[in-house]
Amino acid sequence: MNLISTEIPGFVWACRVIPGENRCIRVPHDASINDLFTGEGWLWLHLALSDARVPALIARIPGLPAAAATTLTSHDTQAAITVQDDMLHGTLVDFERTFDSVTDTIGWMHFAVTDRIIVTTRLHPLRSIDRVRAAIEKNARCRNPIELFELMVVEFQRTLISLVVEMTQELNVIEEDVYGEAVHKLQPGLAPLRRTAVRLHRHLRTLMALLRRAAASDEDEVPPGVIEVAERLYDRLDTVDRDVFALQERARLLHEEIDSKLSSETNRHLYILSLMTAFLLPPTLVTGFFGMNTGGLPFSDGSGTVAAFAFILASMGLAWMILKRIGIL
Repeated sequence: MNLISTEIPGFVWACRVIPGENRCIRVPHDASINDLFTGEGWLWLHLALSDARVPALIARIPGLPAAAATTLTSHDTQAAITVQDDMLHGTLVDFERTFDSVTDTIGWMHFAVTDRIIVTTRLHPLRSIDRVRAAIEKNARCRNPIELFELMVVEFQRTLISLVVEMTQELNVIEEDVYGEAVHKLQPGLAPLRRTAVRLHRHLRTLMALLRRAAASDEDEVPPGVIEVAERLYDRLDTVDRDVFALQERARLLHEEIDSKLSSETNRHLYILSLMTAFLLPPTLVTGFFGMNTGGLPFSDGSGTVAAFAFILASMGLAWMILKRIGIL
């Protein structure tokens, strides 16, 4: 989504949710900064970090700790969830999108959640966040910002499931071809798939560890509802992480199978070259001997060429007998 011409720096969209009325009001692009922080219900403000004025705007958000403001304006590429002063803030993994297609490029969303506002920032457009916005505009079923945060992670999980299905289909095609011909052509297609699976598994494990830590917190140390949300999200992500890990292991085994086939093919080629060398070495010695430019060479008169050719054939026959006796042939 393109940035809109507005006095709000980095403005992508803002939605005000009225829980009792179960409706979401889109904040107009010409709204002032003061309009964001007044009114009924709670607010979701989504900003683009490509605007250098965003940090100044975030500093004006009421009740936002300095650590949360730093999180929202950072460019960290590691998942993080921090509970501080009845506020939840951190960084979540998502998938970037373009204007005309979806990608499996990993992107990052920074967030800060209170009981009155949820602020999210990103550098590139994100797939799951756009779907969440469309969902709450259609049906504002989130009663508070914590539930919206849960919906964001759930939408990421759904996106991840669809990506796992696509990767599984690609892996099925590679697996069918592994036991066929032209195995060496499969390495370029398998490597990106393995790399994506490894990165997803690493980020999921980190995110799950953070959620497990939040779920183990005391109720008086975290905002209301955080423990229940963290437990539900952990269970959801654990399920999809098992699928990602299984996909990663399957890709690893296929990679080892391809390497084994390539090694066998290489050994077969080396075996053929070794046999050719063994057969050609004796004739090379014969031709080298008779090719010396010295006097007194045998068979220098008469039918010397025929005799030399006979020596070549005899040496090749001798090499064949030796290789046959020692079991190479």
